[in-house]
Amino acid sequence: MRKVTLADRLRYRFDNTISRGTVALIGWLFLVLLALVLTSTLFVYLTGLAPASGGGRPGFFETLWLDLMRTIDPGNVGGDRGSWPYLLSMLAVTAGGILVFSTLIGVIFAGIDEKLADLRKGRSFVVERGHTVIYGWSSEVFSVVAELVKANESRGSTCIAILAENDKVEMEDEIRARVGKTGRTRVVCRTGDPINIDDVQIVNPNEARSIIVLPPEGPEADSKVIKTLLALTNSPNRREEPYHIVSRINDPENLGVARMVGRAELRLVAVDDLIARITAQTCRQSGLSVVYTDLLDFGGDEIYFTSEPRLAGTTFDEALTAYEGCSVIGIRRRDGRIGLNPHAEAEISPDDEIILIAEDDSAIHLSEQQAPEIDAGAIRKPPSREPRPERTLILGWNGRAPTIVAELDHYVHSGSEVTVVTPDGEVPSSHFDELKNQKVTSSEGDTTDRRVLDELEVSSYDHVIVLGSPDEPDPNASDSKTLVTLLHLREIAEGSEHGFSIVSEMLDVRNRELAEVTGADDFIVSDHLASLMMCQVSENRELSRVFEELISPDGSELYLKPVAEYVEPGVPLNFYTVLEAARRRGETAVGYRLEAQTGDPDGSYGVHLNPEKSRRVTFTEHDKLIVLAES
Repeated sequence: MRKVTLADRLRYRFDNTISRGTVALIGWLFLVLLALVLTSTLFVYLTGLAPASGGGRPGFFETLWLDLMRTIDPGNVGGDRGSWPYLLSMLAVTAGGILVFSTLIGVIFAGIDEKLADLRKGRSFVVERGHTVIYGWSSEVFSVVAELVKANESRGSTCIAILAENDKVEMEDEIRARVGKTGRTRVVCRTGDPINIDDVQIVNPNEARSIIVLPPEGPEADSKVIKTLLALTNSPNRREEPYHIVSRINDPENLGVARMVGRAELRLVAVDDLIARITAQTCRQSGLSVVYTDLLDFGGDEIYFTSEPRLAGTTFDEALTAYEGCSVIGIRRRDGRIGLNPHAEAEISPDDEIILIAEDDSAIHLSEQQAPEIDAGAIRKPPSREPRPERTLILGWNGRAPTIVAELDHYVHSGSEVTVVTPDGEVPSSHFDELKNQKVTSSEGDTTDRRVLDELEVSSYDHVIVLGSPDEPDPNASDSKTLVTLLHLREIAEGSEHGFSIVSEMLDVRNRELAEVTGADDFIVSDHLASLMMCQVSENRELSRVFEELISPDGSELYLKPVAEYVEPGVPLNFYTVLEAARRRGETAVGYRLEAQTGDPDGSYGVHLNPEKSRRVTFTEHDKLIVLAES
């Protein structure tokens, strides 16, 4: 057995010190330099080799300074005069200085390269407060970041911190390419595993205002979301105050597990339910998805909660006309209950909050107008309608289709029909056992084949829904098939005397502009809407309950109804008159859609949410009124 010597111990300690990195190496080099200078100084001073100057021989500290200058600047040795032992001593200290400083420069540059490489890895701690944290990376991240940037425009300097397994620099480059300039919002990317209990702390969730957990692309998306929630909520370094976490779950069966893990700290967006309900409502009233998109994104009007003591003791009916630039839609009670379009006589208490639609929170202020001008003579009486059965054609099938059919059942009259066409013709009948107003039939066919569509007699249906295929690994491939089907439907519609609505599901928001040439009434961009919902809820967790009320078949929902059923068309009217016409029917008007602008994407496809109430508009027979109503 080898005996450990003193030299071994010293070498071992030296190696351990050197392995500590750049700072340790610099420290050793300074010690070597100090030893070299002190040795030379002592030798020259004690032997008296230094040549005498005008004031006599130099002292110890002057000799030390001269030796140090020769190590730093080798040119000084060229001017030395004196005995050969002195000159050789100065040459030795200069050569030692060259060696030490050249090594020092190399060590410093190596340390800088190492630090840059470490920064590129994106593992440094994020020192931010009041920022938004995003865990995970997918195509949704660009929509989420873009919306958060808009939301932060009125806040000043803010930060979005992203943690994903991708390379830090690559993530930053993609965000710059897809999102563009982010203004006063800094986007900080870090590389780490969102399901690792230590890595989640890199982006400093303890100081974050809100946390968004994005599901990755792939079959295990829900399980990774749940693991990230576990890493967050069970971290030993987490803060005592509850987090504000927002995420989405694709499979409804996993909702219970996710809620159990996240508890009260989590607000979940059930994507399938959200998209299915909006699709079911939109197919019966064109333009509704544009209304939802306008409410969900931060580029137009959003939903806010505000406390207004001056409205305490008034009724909901009186509150409707209290704002010139905001549309009141409901009341949030002190106990947290949300009431959208409540009874007109519902009283507002001092502890209640008003739920309203506004362009920005800075635009929320009461109107100075005491008695709004209302043209009562232009208000029409409700027409009598005889409900009739409806026929719906669904082209394609995916996991949301059963929910779409079930949601349609809440709105259609008894005796309605739904026909489903899929490539294999197989539709599980167990999904439709509880339907009350509809009968579902299925057939086999390629929905991109014009002959199949002709055999279906598409023009005999009231509504046509085109669904994306979940079997396509590339969303663009699925959207391409949808686009072909929509072009066939457009040609059929142009040659038909019977009008029918066409609603399509697009998987990629970038394909919507291409699909607009098909003339379809509406497009549901599923992932985009889900991303917008998560951004809204991340800013205000109570908004999740508002949107759940809006898309639920119970209570009041958004409808687009013919404006001619409420007021006289062709007459310039202010929105106060329209608001009164809707109020008399127990409804709340929040905007309108002009038929002449439905093809203009820059004009929100004719949708005007939260209009100025005093501005006069002349409606036509084909324009629609956007109302909150129970039916």
